Amino acid sequence: MDISNRSVQPQPVAPGVQPPAPGAHHTAKRSRLSGDKGKWGRIGSIAAVAAVAILILGVITYIATSSNVKPEKQYVDSSRLQAVFLNTGQVYFGNIKSLNNRYLVLTNIYYLQTSGSNGSTTSSSANNSSNVQLVKLGCELHEPLDQMIINRDQITFWENLGEGGQVAKAVANFEKENPQGQKCADQSSAASTTSGSSTQNAGSSSSSSTNSSKTNP
Repeated sequence: MDISNRSVQPQPVAPGVQPPAPGAHHTAKRSRLSGDKGKWGRIGSIAAVAAVAILILGVITYIATSSNVKPEKQYVDSSRLQAVFLNTGQVYFGNIKSLNNRYLVLTNIYYLQTSGSNGSTTSSSANNSSNVQLVKLGCELHEPLDQMIINRDQITFWENLGEGGQVAKAVANFEKENPQGQKCADQSSAASTTSGSSTQNAGSSSSSSTNSSKTNP
């Protein structure tokens, strides 16, 4: 039986069913791709909005927390004395008038000094020594003004002093005994008298030793 010459008969189409139009498959594929792009676009938009919201929340939190931290200068009690401790071991007492991240300005300055010492002592030696005195700055040989500008990198820490402390009481007594301020002339004359007496004693000792050497054969 020869079937090679038989023609292929078209399949009947059911009533009411339209055959797919040419290119419909590609159109459906493009529609799916467009839908996927739109989906990822919406996800990206949501992520961007969430990132912006988180950033805004972080900024608000930072402002709220930083506003609760007072600047350092607001801790200075202007009605009290302050102690400024340096990394050299020295400590100065007075009133902090200005304070920033570069320097500190101190006025009404005092420092601790032991007998026979020409400089301020460390806080530890001041606590352990019984011959420590509080000295008002200003009558040193170079006659400094009653103002000190200290670099911040030289400062270990500073603190407000209580009125009942020994330093505060000593400063109050000094100001009561010197209502017109410190008189350096009295200290200079006392120093020169002491120096003259020492020189005279040294001369007397030298003369005595000379006479003694002449008397002995």
